[in-house]
Order: sequence, then C-alpha cells, then structure tokens
Amino acid sequence: MKIIVCIKEVPDTAIGLKIRDDSHEIETENIPWIMNPYDEYAIEEAQRLKEKFGGDIAAITVGNERVETVLRSCIALGADRAIRIKDDSLKKKDSLITSKILAEVIRNIEYDVILCGKESVDYGYAQTGQMIAEFLQIPCVSAIKKLEVSPSTKDAMCHREIEGGLEVVKCSLPAVFTAQKGLNVPRYASLSGIMKAKKMKIEILEIDTLGFNPSDLKPKIRVTNLSYPPKRQEGRIIEGTLPDTAKELVRNLKEARVI
Repeated sequence: MKIIVCIKEVPDTAIGLKIRDDSHEIETENIPWIMNPYDEYAIEEAQRLKEKFGGDIAAITVGNERVETVLRSCIALGADRAIRIKDDSLKKKDSLITSKILAEVIRNIEYDVILCGKESVDYGYAQTGQMIAEFLQIPCVSAIKKLEVSPSTKDAMCHREIEGGLEVVKCSLPAVFTAQKGLNVPRYASLSGIMKAKKMKIEILEIDTLGFNPSDLKPKIRVTNLSYPPKRQEGRIIEGTLPDTAKELVRNLKEARVI
C-alpha cells in the first residue's frame, strides 16, 4: 500500500505567542516549532496501515529548511521517504496555495491513501485535505475517528462524529482522509527510528519546477489584523464564615442575573 502523509510545521502553542507590531502576524523568530498535533494522528494511522498491509509511507510538506526537523520526526515515526517543497520564493501563502502545491507533487507519486491532520492549530482553516482531494479529483472524508481499509476491494470505511451521533462513510480508493483526535494514540519514536531519521536524505523540490504561473500562487486570504483576546474581569473572593459567604454568594449571583 502506498501512503502519503501531508505534514505542517506550527508554532508550539504551549508557549506564549506574541503579535508583531504590524498586527498581521505573530513573532516567528526564536520560538519552538513542532509537528501540527493533528498530523501526529495522521502519521500514526499511516504506520498502522503499513504494519497491517505492507507498503511505504511518504511524508510531504511545504516550507523552508527549518521544517526538515518535522520531516525527520516523521521518518523516526515510520516514514520511508520525506519530501520538502521549497517555498523560499513565496512571501505569503494560504491553504489554497499549499493545497495546489501538494496536489501537484502528489499527482506524480503513486498512492492509495492520503492522510492529513483535520486542521492546523495555528490558522485552523481545516481545508487543506479537502482541497487536495478536489485538485486530484478523488474522494475525501474529513475528521475521521476510525479507518478501515480494504486493499483487495479498493475501498475504505470511516467513522465520523457528528452532532448527536456517529456517521459511517464508505468510499473508493484512492482517497484523502483527515485525522481527528481519537483516531489512534500516537506512538513515541524508537531509538532505531531516530537514528534512521538522522541519516536519511530529505528530497527537496523547487516550486519553479512544478509549472505554476505567478497568478496560480497568489493568496486568496489576507490577514488584516491580529489581536489578543480581551482580558477577563478578575474574580471576586468572598470571605467570612460559611453561612455568611453562602448568603453573599447567592446575593451576588442574583444581582448578576445568574439565578
């Protein structure tokens, strides 16, 4: 089975991010970068398919040299091939441009299953997997929590959570699937995997070789402003004996029209 996993590098949200003075972007210098958490479920599912059916995994991303750290993490977790599409010529890109570039590269690779994270934790558009499928003219099932693949019949059965229930979707292969939390439990990289990742050469493709016109890579989305969430009002501490504090709490809740 030929499996492709599309990966994205994102800022580590465990740290406090700062907004640049122009209010259009966050400060990206000297901050830790990690694999998009939803992509971890995608690479784990790819590894499970490989263990069950055999085959190989190709991890693909668009980015500068820094993103190779994330690609090596994919190799350590079981990827057999890592491809970086060099985007130094792109000052700005949105999910549409990223999807176009990924789809154009994938078009020239043999594949049965394409896996992506449900969304990225930075912009959260949740569109890339669906647009890749549209460019390739293949089915897409998004936000899956269970995947059953049958290579013999060339189809797949997926479970998706919907409001008030569970949706079961069947589709033909090849197809794109976007991974939701709960699809699996991502594993830790093994020592042998880490050593393999250090030695493996990452394939680098230039965007100029993909045949795009400048107008094809013009972003459709423009961020006009970023701002911090409004500060929450400080809480109030009610002191005193238990009966007195209970009465005071009820009185405050009534004044606030909570009860």
